[in-house]
Amino acid sequence: MQTLPLRLTPGQDLRQALEAAVRGQHCQAAFVLSGIGSLSTAGLRFAGAEQPQRLVGDMEILSLSGTVALDGERSSSHLHMALSTATGAVFGGHVAAGCLVRTTAEVLLALLPEWAFTRELDVATGFDELVVRARAGLEPGQNPA
Repeated sequence: MQTLPLRLTPGQDLRQALEAAVRGQHCQAAFVLSGIGSLSTAGLRFAGAEQPQRLVGDMEILSLSGTVALDGERSSSHLHMALSTATGAVFGGHVAAGCLVRTTAEVLLALLPEWAFTRELDVATGFDELVVRARAGLEPGQNPA
């Protein structure tokens, strides 16, 4: 495992920036160790909902966790986030596209260069679930770069 600290800047898309950072390290699998910051707009899909809700305004990221999974140019990342609004209301759910950084986001990633994460249909749940595999051609502890 390698760590990668990041500071995202105003206007960056949270999910896209994390995936780009992992891709830039020639990695296919990572997870979020810690994430805080602020957003100006957010997309969260609440439990059991089909579509994400769009939240707009000053928001604080209270916590961010999950996996970053890249299969070529395809992403199957699975991130969850808790946010507080300017009134103190707290919302949480799956991170959707379009979460834009307001002032900053400070994220610490754990890179797993010898592993590959994908999402495949699990017949027991009916959902695409995480599949963890050793990355082809790499020995444990070997860096792909």
